Amino acid sequence: DEACLSRKENTMHDYVVFDVETPNRANDRMSAIGITIIRNGRIADDYYTLVDPETHFDCFNTKLTGISAESVRNSPAFPEVWREIAPIMESGTLVAHNAVFDLSVLRSCLRDYGIAWRRTTDYLCTVQMGRRLLPGMKHGLDVLCDYYGIALEHHQAASDSRACAEILLRYIASGADILSSVRKFQLAI
Repeated sequence: DEACLSRKENTMHDYVVFDVETPNRANDRMSAIGITIIRNGRIADDYYTLVDPETHFDCFNTKLTGISAESVRNSPAFPEVWREIAPIMESGTLVAHNAVFDLSVLRSCLRDYGIAWRRTTDYLCTVQMGRRLLPGMKHGLDVLCDYYGIALEHHQAASDSRACAEILLRYIASGADILSSVRKFQLAI
């Protein structure tokens, strides 16, 4: 059966699902990152940390995420976080909900701190997949979580990455050919 074969191929692949929160409208630094790792078709691990963005916070972002300058006062800056998460980020295909946003923030952080990583990276976007797999509905993270009955504390990086991973697993379980949705994102400009 083609759906079973596709599901098997998809579950043999490792996915690194991540979500970032940002401190201000520039969206070029992160104030938190959540990562959920999928191995062998199951959630295998989670990672979360606040990040000192070393820049100002807009009231809007603080209200949205609950993260303020005070919240991150004793948190590591991006270079220290990157040393810890780089091996995780390299362990599978990157996935995010509205992935271009999260990848753009990651690219800005890498560039601004002079950290060389990859020129390009493979990624999946659960918004783009959802538009193809569930046409005719909205594809906000909260809407999809309601649709699938997934718990969500929206705009909390750990919860958002976990929810995105759960959505990806639902897509895989439906027999969708996930690997045909892999795209390339240019990290080095």
